[in-house]
Amino acid sequence: MAAGADMVNDVSGGLHDSDMFRTVAELGVPYVLMHMRGTPETMQSLTHYTNVTHDVAAALGEASMKAVVHGIHRWLQVVDPGIGFAKDMRGNLLLLQNIEALRSATGNLPILIGTSRKGFIGKLSGVSAAQDRDPGTIASSVAALCLDRTALSGGNIVRVHNVKDCVQAFKVMDSILACR
Repeated sequence: MAAGADMVNDVSGGLHDSDMFRTVAELGVPYVLMHMRGTPETMQSLTHYTNVTHDVAAALGEASMKAVVHGIHRWLQVVDPGIGFAKDMRGNLLLLQNIEALRSATGNLPILIGTSRKGFIGKLSGVSAAQDRDPGTIASSVAALCLDRTALSGGNIVRVHNVKDCVQAFKVMDSILACR
């Protein structure tokens, strides 16, 4: 924060640093709780879920409650399903397809969608170089946003690398969805 950050993006959702919740509460800044199992070294061996949407939502809901207990108000919280983190291809797609259910199951917290240049886009499109996956990033982000009808009034947050092209796509998407 001293270096100019405005929020904390915690890829472990409070699991890897026992001081995270206390520190964020003291800072009083927005806090992104991401879902991940294991560590970056082990997470891809932990991709089995009974129901990925339910399991991820339950874990995020639990992390959110712990954050509240430690003094991080819900209005400062954002949840991130952790696309690509301890998720296989099907799990990633199901989470993106069910963003609205994820939002509902986490008490309508805002959701951060972070598909930008992820490996699953490369597998689906046959594009191996991450920097060439911006069209897939735009498609996955627009699809997730359009499937979440509850976000039309409150919005989601997207994390992208190619801001210029994504802004253009989201402006067009917003205009199409808003037209009556």
